[in-house]
Parts: sequence; C-alpha cells; structure tokens
Amino acid sequence: MTTTSVLVVDDQVLVRAGFVALLNAQPDLFVVGQADDGEQAVRLARELEPDVVLMDVRMPRLDGVTATREIVGSGSAASILMLTTFDLDEHVFAALRAGASGFLLKDTPPEELVRAVRLVASGEALLAPSVTRRLISEFAAMPEPARGLPESFSALTAREAEIVSLVARGLSNGDISSKLFLSEATVKTHLNRAMTKLGLSSRAQVVAFAYEAGLVRPGG
Repeated sequence: MTTTSVLVVDDQVLVRAGFVALLNAQPDLFVVGQADDGEQAVRLARELEPDVVLMDVRMPRLDGVTATREIVGSGSAASILMLTTFDLDEHVFAALRAGASGFLLKDTPPEELVRAVRLVASGEALLAPSVTRRLISEFAAMPEPARGLPESFSALTAREAEIVSLVARGLSNGDISSKLFLSEATVKTHLNRAMTKLGLSSRAQVVAFAYEAGLVRPGG
C-alpha cells in the first residue's frame, strides 16, 4: 500500500491534535510532523519533504498563504490543502494563486477531510462547494479589462489548451480521459506540459488562471 506523509500546521493545539489522530488512524496516511505557525511550517516542509501539508490560513508570525507561497516557491513537491473556519475567507483566491491544491472548511466531516488529503496527494484540486461559489462570483464581478490571456498561453498546443479548459470546469483526469478518448497518462502529460508553460504549480492554480484570464466563464 502506498502511504502518504502529512505535515499538519495549525496554531490551535487541540485542533492540531484532532487532525493528527484522524490522519494517523488511516492505514495509508501518517503524520510526519506538526507546526504551530507558518515559519515553522516552511522549515519543516523543507526538512521533512511531506507529500501533503494540511495548512491553517490564519496563524501568528507567518500566515498560511505566505507560508504556502514560500513552500511552493522553494520547489517543494508537497500538495498544500488549506483549512479555514470561514467559508467567506478573503484569503481563498490568494491561497490558490500561491499554489494551494485545495481549500476546505474546518468543520468538514472527518471522512471528507481524509478523502481530501488523498485527493490532493494524487494531484487533483479540491475546493469546498461554498468556496467554489464565492470564487466564481468574484471572477464574474471582475471588469473585463482585468481579464485576458497572457502571452504564455499562446505557447500551448490546442490539446493542452483544451485540457486546461476542462480542468477549470472541474473535470478530473479520468473524466477528461473519457471525454477526449485519451489515456489518463496522456492527459496528465499534456496538463503537466501546459502548467510548465504557464508557470503554474498546481491544478488549483490552473482553475484560478482559467477564470482570471476569461478562458472559462462562470456558469460556462
């Protein structure tokens, strides 16, 4: 069985302990370390090289968004799953742009949290429904001049652009594979090449990019 290592980051001791107990109870997950602020998270992510970082958004000394940006910027391969108490947290978009792979509320049922860790570890993106609705409404409210495809998008092949668009619409690699009659490995290869050309490091960033650039319209 493939195991996934997780770094748990939260400044509340009891909350952190609950996450650790939940994750360590799973046969395929294990907590490799704990941090109580963003600075410690950045250091431990570098030292422990976890597969997933379960990251609180609001913390002292260094917040979760900044810590995420530093971890991703360091070249870490960790997938970062953000947790927040509020579904209208203003840091949602900033966290996705920083490289977070997913965003969940802290009151998410335990089984859903476990599923989310497994999902982002596999390279998928995950957003709580309420977060997704707010994210899309923010893009819908953006003035048209603020949107537009960057020059880097022209470097994509037609197939890569198509897959970016489908990812932004919420399709998994399996869904895209079935829709385009391609193997999942081929879909993953095209997506990885597109992400490299666009300077993106996570599936969630692809979603944010596509909406921000107007490649995908809310409700479209």
